[in-house]
Formats: sequence, structure tokens, C-alpha cells
Amino acid sequence: MSKGVLLVNLGSPESTDPKDVKKYLGEFLMDERVIDVPLWARTLLVKGIILNTRPKKSAEAYSKIWWEEGSPLIVLSERLQDKIDNITSVPIALAMRYGKPSIYDGLKELEEKGVDEVLIFPLYPQFAMATTETILVLAEELRQKHFPKMNFTSVPAFYNHPDYIRTLANSISERLEGVDYEHLLFSYHGVPERHIRKSDITNSHCKIDGSCCQTASTAHQFCYRHQCFETTRLVAEYLGLKPNTFSVSFQSRLGFDPWLKPYTDRTIERFGNQGMKKLAIVTPAFVSDCLETLEEIAMEGEEIFHEVGGKEFTVVPCLNDREEWVNVLARWIDEWAHQKPVEA
Repeated sequence: MSKGVLLVNLGSPESTDPKDVKKYLGEFLMDERVIDVPLWARTLLVKGIILNTRPKKSAEAYSKIWWEEGSPLIVLSERLQDKIDNITSVPIALAMRYGKPSIYDGLKELEEKGVDEVLIFPLYPQFAMATTETILVLAEELRQKHFPKMNFTSVPAFYNHPDYIRTLANSISERLEGVDYEHLLFSYHGVPERHIRKSDITNSHCKIDGSCCQTASTAHQFCYRHQCFETTRLVAEYLGLKPNTFSVSFQSRLGFDPWLKPYTDRTIERFGNQGMKKLAIVTPAFVSDCLETLEEIAMEGEEIFHEVGGKEFTVVPCLNDREEWVNVLARWIDEWAHQKPVEA
């Protein structure tokens, strides 16, 4: 069997034109694992309301962070792919869950190189319905329909893998070296609370009550909230952070349902109102900088902090194509290619 790897990230509009943004948002928000309501309600919400109001505003946000080469998320993902491809023993293809290059395109590229055993590698440290799960479900649908001779293996969530924790911690300490900050905020992408309960394989453990994430359970294998707090705990332990000098929040909520709390924007506002002057922030739900890190946090977050009296707002970049991160991913891939299990 010939092996190959498909790296999969979230995706991006093809340009900052509102038409392209509308097309991208339509594909993204109509995913039943992103907005998990019945099709009629999702269609009404997305096509009837969101796509008639949001694309222009989102296009403006994208234009603030767009690079000359294109979407930062796509460019950074391509750089990561190229660097890994140069030092691994198997072909590396890149795909996006939404937009281009599609998962079908990535699998086709690998098929044309003779690959029939594929490692599906979602570029998300923590498991969530709206990220890892939707990638694996779509990949399997495409396999059955178009690539029946392929076999798939997938990389489990690596939120607590020592290699990932070390790399993330090193990126934080490097960025904050010499920076005088009062608090380090770990901001993760939010999800609706119901996603946590839906992913609970025990159907009873996840109560989001402040204690379930600290109580050992098989549910943690698929619990996004637990995995976010565990990533934070392990990084803080690695860096020797003192209690009360770091905390967790969740950004990017949509709609009126309860989402994971505390919310990042309100947390930043609260810190400023409490007199904090120097805040540092890291976004470990993402491995590549994107709209949510470059605009929502680095621009909007800083603006909120300054409006409530904050002075210094330091953002830690994502891992992107950082050399240490490239080497970690390449080693995991080569271990898989040579029959050593990739385990968290």
C-alpha cells in the first residue's frame, strides 16, 4: 500500500469580495454540524437572514487582514504543507473543509500520486463537532462515493500531546520574553453548549457545571470544553504560571443560544474595568492565524481593551509554520508511515 497525508484546515473565502464571502459563509453555516438545527430552520436562518446581512460586514473584516498572497489562513497552511512535504517520506496534500482546495481535491491529488492509504489530519488540537467531526464525516462520504479503494486513518485530538504542549508553550514564552504583562488569557473558539452535550458518549457526564471537566470520564475523549481547559492547564504547568495569572475564555459566538462561557470580549472588557493595564492573549484552538485571531482578537480585542482603560495588549501568534511545529508534525507523520501509532 502507498501512504499519503491529507492536512485539513477550516477554509477561507476566495477573495474579500462580498459575493465570495457569501458563498463561503453559505457552505460553512449550512453544515449541519456547525448550525445543528433541522434543515428547514437552518435554511431559514442562514439563507433567509445571515446571508442577507453578514457577508458585507465579514468582507470588510477579511479586507483588514488579507495579505497580498491571499487569505492568511490559506497561505500559512500552504507554507506548513510545503515545509512538512520537504522533510517527510510520504506525499502531503492540503485541503479545506469549506472553500478551496476542497477535501475532494486533496484526495484526488493523493490518488493521482498512487496513494491508497491516507492519514486524515485535521489541523485542530481539540475535538469538536464543528471542526474535527465534520471533516471526518465528509471525508468518509467522499471515500465511499469517489475513492472506494482508499483506506483512511485519522489523527486523534492532540490537545494534551506532550509535543504539542511543549511547542505551544515555547511559542508563548518566545513571544512574551521581555514583555511585562499582568495576565495571560487563553481564548478558544466558542461552541454552543449543546454541542458539548451532543458529543458526550456517556449521555450523562457533561453538565458544564464547573466540575465535570475536572472529573475523569471517557466523555473527555470528545469533550471540547474539557480539552480546552486541559490544554491550558498543561501549558501553564509547563511554563510554571502562577495561579490567577492566566485564565480561559471563548470567542466568536453566533446567535442567541447559550455558548461556552466566559466570553472573550466580555472578559477583556472586565479586565480593563478592573484596572488591568497589560494583557497578553493566545488562541490555542487554532494552529494557523486567521480572521478570528488577526481581526477578532488582535484588532477588535485590542480596541475593547483600550476603550476600558487598558494600555498594552500583546497577542501570541498561532503556531503557523513555526520550525518546531513543522518538525513535530513531520515526526508524527513519519511514525504513522512506518507503522508506529500516532497517539495523544
